[in-house]
This record gives sequence, C-alpha cells and structure tokens, in this order.
Amino acid sequence: MNVDLIFKIAAVGILVAVFNQLLIRSGREEQALMTTLAGLVVVMMILVQEIGALFSMMKAVFGF
Repeated sequence: MNVDLIFKIAAVGILVAVFNQLLIRSGREEQALMTTLAGLVVVMMILVQEIGALFSMMKAVFGF
C-alpha cells in the first residue's frame, strides 16, 4: 500500500474538519454538513480508484 494514499486521505480529513468547525462557529450548520458529505465523497472516489487499480493488477497477475 502506498503511504501517499494515507496522506491524501488524512489531508482531506483535516481540511474538512477545519472547514466544518469554521462553518459551525459562524452558524452555518447546513453548509458544514454539506462540507462533511463532500469530503466523504472525495475520499470514497479516491478509494474506488485505488480498488479499481488493485483489481486491474490482480487481473494482470492471474491472467484473466
């Protein structure tokens, strides 16, 4: 597993947490929730791409 993937996910998490706290403190709870959901979608897209690469590698290794 690549360490860069962990750093990317951690960076997205830190940014989302900061934006979430800023928006909650300014009284915009709905936008904070949307920011959290957007961060979750971004992380899921990164993971889906990595899983797709894993399946491609497995297909190449086993010759399917």
